[in-house]
Amino acid sequence: MIERSVVVRVHEGLHARPATQFVKLAKSFTCEVEIRCNGRGASAKSAVKLMLLGVKENDEAVLRAEGEDAAEAVSALATFLQTPGAGDVELAAPPAASATSAAGDVAASASLAPLPVPAPGPSRGVAASEGTAIGPAFAFFPAALRIPADRVEPGDAEAEVARYRAALAATTESFRKAKARPGLKRDDAAIIDALVDVAEDAEFIAGVERSIREGSNAPAAVTRTGAEIAGSFEAMSDPYLRARAEDIRSVTRSIALALLGERDASLADMPPGSVIVADEIAALDLAKATLKDIAGIVCRKGAATSHVAIMARAHGIPAVLGAPFAQEALKAARVVGLDGASGEVLVDPMAADEARLREAIARERTERESLIAYRTVEPRTRDGRRIEIAANLGSLAEIDGALEAGAMGVGLFRTEFLFMERRALPGEDEQAETYRRLAEAFAPHPVVIRTLDIGGDKPVAGIDFEHEDNPFLGWRGVRMCLERPDVFKPQLRALLRATPAGNVKILLPMIADVGEVDAVRALLDECRAELDAEGLAHGAFELGVMIETPAAVFLAGAIAREVDFFSVGTNDLTQYVMAADRLNPRVAKLNRTEHPAVLEAIRMAARAAREAGIWIGVCGEAAARPDLIPFFVENGVTELSMSPASIGRAKKCVTEI
Repeated sequence: MIERSVVVRVHEGLHARPATQFVKLAKSFTCEVEIRCNGRGASAKSAVKLMLLGVKENDEAVLRAEGEDAAEAVSALATFLQTPGAGDVELAAPPAASATSAAGDVAASASLAPLPVPAPGPSRGVAASEGTAIGPAFAFFPAALRIPADRVEPGDAEAEVARYRAALAATTESFRKAKARPGLKRDDAAIIDALVDVAEDAEFIAGVERSIREGSNAPAAVTRTGAEIAGSFEAMSDPYLRARAEDIRSVTRSIALALLGERDASLADMPPGSVIVADEIAALDLAKATLKDIAGIVCRKGAATSHVAIMARAHGIPAVLGAPFAQEALKAARVVGLDGASGEVLVDPMAADEARLREAIARERTERESLIAYRTVEPRTRDGRRIEIAANLGSLAEIDGALEAGAMGVGLFRTEFLFMERRALPGEDEQAETYRRLAEAFAPHPVVIRTLDIGGDKPVAGIDFEHEDNPFLGWRGVRMCLERPDVFKPQLRALLRATPAGNVKILLPMIADVGEVDAVRALLDECRAELDAEGLAHGAFELGVMIETPAAVFLAGAIAREVDFFSVGTNDLTQYVMAADRLNPRVAKLNRTEHPAVLEAIRMAARAAREAGIWIGVCGEAAARPDLIPFFVENGVTELSMSPASIGRAKKCVTEI
């Protein structure tokens, strides 16, 4: 048996989507794998049992595997658990061209009949997805299931099990068809995948079949087993895991309906511009709707961590959950207004409230439209300084979204995602092809590619990381790469092979000494000589360093004379300057880029860049903050790199400086 203890670094822990991906990874191995956490254990191949463990970020978990490929399984699963972004999908709705812009406009222009009676005042629920909406209410209250009480005789049990399995297959097939609907985003598809995993979970299936063999008919067995599992989730302390009870109920209802031969109520019949009112909405129900036609969502149940909230945010649909209304009041509503940022809900609002909501919708529409105009803008400040607004990317799949958002190149391409969540190191040819395609997609705009930035907190297969008490201060980034030329040189060769595109810039992470830059330049010279000898083309490039350690700040003047540019990584720089672990919530109040000490460090690096005649950019999360962009520009920053969703707003901000 192979056993390994790891600290879980997956952001927010093993909730539904990371759990689904973790289980899929576990199933790719033949060995039996158990994960233990908080004194309890579960099969790593059961999504339901895994979620019920309630594995949270920073928990310590133990992986145990027994079988032919046990060592490989433990290594791969440990890597997954130690990867902060494992299982993550982009949830932020783009600031432009969202569902709100279409449905909200319909709702804002709809002619609503005057109300015959005064309306009640506003009530507040959980603010789940920002934005304002008003429109005709579309009541979505599926009828309660009528489950037969018939008992199954022992001789008929296997036939009933077969009927259940057929209904299960039909249900999962309907899930997959919903996943293929046009207009769904990648995160929507991941949510539906999680539902499929719940439906096909071995524990869930075993529970249903056991109940049938004990005499229950299939619909009763499904609903009873589903209710037991949902109750287990609802009893948990973690709000995200409690919200998974909604997914269990959704799956249970779908299978029961298939067994009963009934068709459920559908959001596909909803008129454009409507506000959906419901007890709760399952992610699958929402996936079957025409999302661009939904003006807003109001539910009596649910939380900001539910899948309907996640999907609403991804599509820019205003939503309030946990709204304090009786079901009868929502069913009787003619018009519903809501503010998804404050949680305010108004049922049949009075004229003054309706006017207020419509004014807010108009303001939001104007802001969205103003940002659309910035997609093709190359922003300049009012005194004529041109600032590049670029995208932070982690894979080629994100290229189209960045181009659509108006990215002026790539300010940070995180190459570690090529290495993580796989069972072998990527080869030089694969890397060269990836970097070449990235450079060509954005040419002639610059593409800044960061060399491998991994350590004990995000290891990769093929590199053995010993335990470190504080991996953020350990063997990571360029420190590891310089000691592992067998890993580093193939990447440098691949980067050089992409330079004929003419826009490639190489960025070195975790620099703390001029000698590290010199060592990398020596390796690059070796690689160029090797490529020349092999007849492989390469071209000119710029070499830059991340400004993220205090040492790099204090030595910025000396380092600037050896490189072509600086890129400030505000996330790690803030962590190191403030001596505050950015994964530790107890010191979160110290982890502020706007802290005077952090701003002074950035000012010092910018001054050194200016004096050396090189350019400086910012690629951390703070690059997109409207309150900090003027500070960056004032200090000579000429490039800001961020999530594509923030590009339009950042461009607008620059033009107002």
